[in-house]
This record gives sequence, C-alpha cells and structure tokens, in this order.
Amino acid sequence: MIEEGSKRGKAVVEKRQLFMEMRAQNFDVIRLSTYRTACKLRFVHKRCNLHLVDVWNMIEAFRDNGLNTLDHGAEINVSRLETILSSIYYQLNKRLPTTHQINVEQSIGLLLNFMVATYDSESHGKLTVFSMKAMLSTMCGGKIVDKLRYIFSQISDSSGVMVFAKFDQFLREVLKLPTAVFEGPSFGYTEHSLRTCFPQQKIVLNTFLDVLMADPPPQCLVWLPLMHRLANVENVFHPVECSYCRSESMMGFRYRCQQCHGYQLCQSCFWRGHANGPHSNQHQMKEHSSWKSPAKKLSHAISKSLGCVPIGEPPHPVFPEQAERPQDPPHTVVLESPSRLDEEHRLIARYAARLAAEAGNSTQQCPPSDLGFNFDANKQQRQLIAELENKNREILQEIQRLRLEHEQASQPTPEKAQQNPTLLTELRLLRHRKDELERRMSALQESRRELMVQLEGLMRLLKDEEQKQGSQSGGSPHSSPSHGAGCSMPMPIRSTSAGSTPTHTPQDCLAGVGGDVLEAFAQGVPRNLRNDLLVAADSITNTMSSLVKELHSVDDVMDEEETNMRNGGERGTMRVHKQ
Repeated sequence: MIEEGSKRGKAVVEKRQLFMEMRAQNFDVIRLSTYRTACKLRFVHKRCNLHLVDVWNMIEAFRDNGLNTLDHGAEINVSRLETILSSIYYQLNKRLPTTHQINVEQSIGLLLNFMVATYDSESHGKLTVFSMKAMLSTMCGGKIVDKLRYIFSQISDSSGVMVFAKFDQFLREVLKLPTAVFEGPSFGYTEHSLRTCFPQQKIVLNTFLDVLMADPPPQCLVWLPLMHRLANVENVFHPVECSYCRSESMMGFRYRCQQCHGYQLCQSCFWRGHANGPHSNQHQMKEHSSWKSPAKKLSHAISKSLGCVPIGEPPHPVFPEQAERPQDPPHTVVLESPSRLDEEHRLIARYAARLAAEAGNSTQQCPPSDLGFNFDANKQQRQLIAELENKNREILQEIQRLRLEHEQASQPTPEKAQQNPTLLTELRLLRHRKDELERRMSALQESRRELMVQLEGLMRLLKDEEQKQGSQSGGSPHSSPSHGAGCSMPMPIRSTSAGSTPTHTPQDCLAGVGGDVLEAFAQGVPRNLRNDLLVAADSITNTMSSLVKELHSVDDVMDEEETNMRNGGERGTMRVHKQ
C-alpha cells in the first residue's frame, strides 16, 4: 500500500511538472493568442525532445509497434503507450552522437503525462490509435509538408480523395493540443471548423496542402505553421535596432510597421504590445523571418521588376494526383504491390526507397516484393555502408601505393647510384681535393695574420725610434730598430689547426691590424726596413688568391658532375617508366 501510494504521488508530480515549467516561462504575457499558443506548444515540443524525432522516424516507429495494423478507433492502454514512446526515444539515442544523448526516462515521463492529460481527461487509462498518431505526427520534428502528407494518407480513401468525416475526426484530436495548454477558447473545436477549412466537395492532396499551407491558413489551425516558423527563426539574427527597447540587434522574428517609416520591433516587444511615438498597436505590421541588406533589397527589386525572378514561389511542390501515389516523395520511383497495401505501409516503403535513392542506389529498381512487409531498409543501409567502407579502404591503399612510387621516383636509391661508379669515384676525389684546399687556405690565412701582426709591431718600434731621434740634437736621423724588436715584441706562435673551414676571404685577414700597416700597403713605397715583410705578405696573398680560384674551379666541377649525375638518374627513371 505504501509503495502504491508513493507511485501515485510520483505520477501526480510528473504530470504537473511540464505544466509548471511552462507556466514559469510566462507565455501568458504575449498579447496575441496565435503566438501564445505556438510558443507554448513549441516549449512542449522541445522539452519532450520531440523536435529531434523526424516525421519519417515517427512513421517507422508506428510500423515497428504494429499500429498500422490497428483500426483508428482501437484503444491502447497507458502501458503499451509507454512501450511505444520508449522505442521511439531509445531509437533516437542510437541515431544521436554520444555527446548529444538525451535523458530517455525523463522524456518518456514528460510526454506520456502530457498525452494522458490531453487525450484521457476522463482518466479511462486508454487512448485511441488515431489520437496518438495525430498528436505525435503533428508535434514531432520535420517539414510541415511531410507531416500534412502523412495526415492526408490517414484521412483519405483508396482513390486519393479526402474523407470529410476523417478530417473532422482529425480536427477534433489535433485541436485538443491548444486546449491542453489552456488556449481552448481561442482554438477549440467547433462545428463550423470543418467547413471553414474546405468549403468545396472534392479534396485531393494538392488542394489539401494549398489550404493548410496558405497565408493565412484556416483560423483553427493558424498556430500549426507558426510553430514551425518559430523553430526556423530561433537563431536568426537581425542587425537592426528595436524602436521601443532600443536593443541594437534582434533574434527571431522582426516586425516592421507598414505606416510608420523605419519603425521596427523585436518579437518580444511586438508580442507584448509595446508601442511608442506615433506608432500604434492598430497599425499593420509585417513579419520578417530573415534579414536582407539594402543593397540586396534593391537588386532583388530590380530583378523582380525585370522579370528575372519569379514573383511568387509555390508553398509546396505539386504532387501527382494518381490515387495510388498521393504521398510519393519527389524524384522517387517505386512500384506498388498489386495487393494494394494500406496507405501507411506504402508510405513506409516509399520512405525506405527514398533513403536508398539518396545513398546512391536510385538507379536500381527495387522489385515489388521488397516494398511489402518484408522490406528491411536498415539491412540495405548496412550493406551500403559496408560497400562504401570497402571502397574507401581500396582508395586509401591506392593512394599509399602512388605515394610510395612518387617518393621512389623523386629520391635517389642505391640502385641508381650504382649505375655510374666512375662518376661517383671522381666526385669523391673532387670532394677530398676541395677539403684539402680549404685546409691549406686556412693555414695560409693564419700565417698571413701573424705576419701582419709582426709587421705592425716592427712599424710601431720604427716610429718610436724616429720620434726619439728627432727629439735628440746632433743624432743620426736613421738608426736600426732591430735591437728592440726581439725584446719588446713577443712573436706569436703559429697555429697548426688546419682542419677548420675558412669563413672569410683573404682581404678580411687585415681586420684588426693597425693603421700603420694599412698605410704601408696603401702608399706602395716600401721602406728599407720592411721590404722583406711586405714581399712575404704579397707572396702569401698571391698564393691564397690562386688557392681560392682553384677552390672555385673545384666547386664548379663538382656542381657540373652532380648535375650530370642527377640528369643521368632522371633519364634512367624515364627509361624504366617507358618500358
């Protein structure tokens, strides 16, 4: 007894949960009943995660649970309804990525309680099959034209003409949705609802779609297309300032006054009836679901005036009026079984055929037997996925093979190197000769630098001696500086590191040498005391110049040999490819 009482209490809490959350959204402040009803049903639509279930998935769930074999007036209990909803949401979670999984138990509880509160107001614990189909096909996700086509298949006869009694039954069931969200006085069922929709006698599919998708639609169903428009404009951005709240941008709908120039309102201000300045709520407002820049508006107006664009687009595609194919999707060719299956089975078969056609199998005709009860669309999809994966692996293997061939053709291999051993031997000798010349040039550069340093010291001594002699009276104007050279200037030790590669030219060896030496070389007039050093320096410079020329000639020969070798390898590769 305690457990049963706790279950009842939990059921009551869950039954009220959705309605309490809806009241918390404060939709009742919306001035117009049409927008108020559409917003409330859109909230239920999203809160129960029905917007994630496409209408075709809903039809498939009806088939999987055997609802297509039951009469519209048959009743199902709440337990079976819960089982059907469980299959719908668990299949939905299989299609969703792991990062977007929904809470299945919570969604089942909210939707189940909403459906029971809507269609079982007398607490019988049962719902009719037609009530459940009408509610779920109307509140699920997908295009409104697909929903209306499925609804027409349920209310038409075998000749493709609508049965007014079935449409009347549909209106009774679908108009319970506004009543469930406390909007019954505005959109409740009346005896005149049927005739206000269709005054004519014979209604086929295209006429049915023309009436329900017109602008405006029938007054009793005006909230249905608006609910779909709300879903389409939730993330639409308008870079326009609201004339009332002064918001610099708008999201959702945008409303422009047809009398006040430049007066525009966001959907929140318009729904609540806000107005300021010369604008009045009695003025006619135009609803905009997208934003166009002034330049686009001008170009569109010019194109429209020149007849480059159609003046009006049809609200839906025109479907063939054959009795056996009132619900065929466009660009899908399907053969109908001679046994004339019921409308729902044929719609499911066409949906499966459309999936196969979209996957690339539209060129293959399916036999009529595949369109019956044993048509397994999931199996065909798995086979198609397996074939595509195999083809993808083959393509990746071919790409890898071509990449390896390209690398082998562009890089020299040991086989190519063995094609001309004489050329390789000469190339190695040239490299050895180049290294030897670089070592000799490095040694000569070091010797020249030491010689320049010694010369600078000797010239400094000579200059000091001349100054001393000039300051003394009666002395000889010239004296030999050799007596001080050995004691005043230590001779640097010559470096023997011949393995380093020179990093400067012979002219750079004078860097760091005193101005006297540079002056001596610039004047070109040798002094008696430094002739030998200058001659030695000139000899080293000439030797280094010849070494540099020889080194450059070796580099040119090596470059030519490498070019010839590379060209020879490429010609060999081309001969292999031609063979």
